[in-house]
Amino acid sequence: MILTPFRHALPCALACFGFVLLIALGARVDVAVPGSPVPQSLQTLVVLAAGLALGPRWGLAAAALYVLAGALGLPVFADGASGLSVLAGPTAGYLAGFVLAAGFVGALSDDLARGRRGRQIVTALGLGLVGHVLILAPGWAGLALRLGPAAALSAGVVPFLWGMVVKSAIVALAAPLLLGLRQRLNI
Repeated sequence: MILTPFRHALPCALACFGFVLLIALGARVDVAVPGSPVPQSLQTLVVLAAGLALGPRWGLAAAALYVLAGALGLPVFADGASGLSVLAGPTAGYLAGFVLAAGFVGALSDDLARGRRGRQIVTALGLGLVGHVLILAPGWAGLALRLGPAAALSAGVVPFLWGMVVKSAIVALAAPLLLGLRQRLNI
């Protein structure tokens, strides 16, 4: 019947919008980093969790909808920022990296839900670290255009390495729950 695909897509879409809201909430938990125009926040943790829980399409969609919501004027970015100017500012590269990382983590974790719990955690840790690199790399590139490569590295990457490890570990520990959601959604 025609309603069958809709019945499957509705829970996925609701979960996707739920992660958009969680990414926005993660932006509210931000800490200024001395010497950097970019704050440390919980957004990257939620972006990577979205990839694990929602898979490549829906995870990418959650990150892209988050960026779109901010671009359209909703105050969802760090410090309550919004608008197209943010997409041209110092955090633009990181925001682009959100979309890349969510899709990447979702794609590489496709078979992970059927794995053993220990394997899920270890693999999710690796995916989290690589996902963070996929966020930091375009963030660095965007800042390098403004500050130069060396200054961008010291202001836009190095201060975030400890957060990268901690947030990746949190995502890894939550991986069994996130992958369980993915199985329930049948993504």
